[in-house]
Amino acid sequence: MPRRYCQDSPDATASCVLDDMVLLYHRPSGQTHMVISPVPEILATLDDGAALTAGEVLGQLARLYDLGATEEALPQVEAHLVELTALGLVRVA
Repeated sequence: MPRRYCQDSPDATASCVLDDMVLLYHRPSGQTHMVISPVPEILATLDDGAALTAGEVLGQLARLYDLGATEEALPQVEAHLVELTALGLVRVA
């Protein structure tokens, strides 16, 4: 069964957009992270508290963006989710 990812709560992270970069302040850890696309977009798919697989995240993103071939985009989305989990911005549900 594929892993499902989610965010702890909608207010756990504050964001500030600066040109092409987004600053994310993670309140529980007290850390600020500088991220670029597609990280903010991935986090936005998890913003409503849903627990989604990497494939489901990709499916939502593909409705809004041209991501190319699924077999190339899916490993990238999975890698971002793993990195976000390591940072504490996302957790495995």
